[in-house]
Amino acid sequence: MVQAKSQFQVVPADRMMHLPTQFFSNLVKKANARIAEGHDVINLGQGNPDLPTPAHIVESLQSAAANPTYHRYPPFSGFLYLKEAIAKRYKEDYNVDLDPETEVAILFGGKTGLVELSQILLNPGDVCLVPDPGYPDYWSGVVLSGAEMVMMPLVEANQYLPQYEALSPSDVERAKLMFLNYPNNPTSAVANRQFYQDTVSFAAKHNIIVASDFAYGALGFDGKRPVSFLETPGAKEVGIEFYTMSKTYNMAGWRVAFAVGNKDIVRLINLMQDHMYVSLFGAVQEAAAAALTGPQDSVYKLCATYESRRNAMFSALQEIGWKSNPSAGSFFAWLPVADGYDSVSFADKLLEEANVVVAAGVGFGKHGEGYVRVGLLSSEERLKEAVYRIGELKLF
Repeated sequence: MVQAKSQFQVVPADRMMHLPTQFFSNLVKKANARIAEGHDVINLGQGNPDLPTPAHIVESLQSAAANPTYHRYPPFSGFLYLKEAIAKRYKEDYNVDLDPETEVAILFGGKTGLVELSQILLNPGDVCLVPDPGYPDYWSGVVLSGAEMVMMPLVEANQYLPQYEALSPSDVERAKLMFLNYPNNPTSAVANRQFYQDTVSFAAKHNIIVASDFAYGALGFDGKRPVSFLETPGAKEVGIEFYTMSKTYNMAGWRVAFAVGNKDIVRLINLMQDHMYVSLFGAVQEAAAAALTGPQDSVYKLCATYESRRNAMFSALQEIGWKSNPSAGSFFAWLPVADGYDSVSFADKLLEEANVVVAAGVGFGKHGEGYVRVGLLSSEERLKEAVYRIGELKLF
């Protein structure tokens, strides 16, 4: 008997049809294709830390994993001892006082918190102010919320800081949330105290919540420590800061981060997560607390390593005539493309003719056009080799 063809279809919700294209998944596919062909590819296009988690943190996890207490469901909002460790670290590093019980939320990685925040705070018709160029997952959360994005151009002439006075008054009037990110991905710029003071005044005047993405907060160069948004008087009244263990402690695969600041926003984050998760595996929480409260030598060493890599790469860039200002923070470099290319065609040329992967700037927004992002996530020798390969193309 011939079976009739099924008419069954899976029809996704409208929100799934409007998610932004994952630009960097295509980048990975291109790089993997070159590797499969047998080429020696130097991949500087992704933001994946290349060094291992410090041994004392790994040992803490190994020990804690045997604790049967952690084999049960943890408290929904996480263990208090981790929140206390977070508050202790913020006090020691930034002289910011946090109430562990009401001003700290534990997250399943920084990306999760950044995406869910828009869904927590925004309704259709609301406006979110988003940096351009900026981290693309800000866009994902806004789209899932049904709200509207208004881009804030970040340009070199203004040190890659947004100019609030240039925004449309009607957009500002409708804005409910704003994302900031310093040290910045992708531009590697840092923000100063005056900028954050201006930000608090702007946010308070227009009732806009500030979400400070402080993912690269430990990575400042030339003896300058990056400023936390929460160091600014009044910051906790208007916003929140996101911090991930991924960059500071090389714990990218551990998926642990936190949000700190405004207690009403923290409460809403915990409420959302009560409906979605049952907190992190307790052993991971214990290891995270060990990272935050233990010796910070590994953090200082890591920052010094990235600075040394930056110096080696920019010295090589100078040799081939590729001119750009050295990175001020993060583990990225933001470099102008060669004459006659846009960011995609330039990145493609480097991959196809030099076997070097970089990220096209337009993947971070319209104002990223004309640049590529390069990760300082390989050894000094490989970074210099990548630059010398590019130099052989005689583009500069």
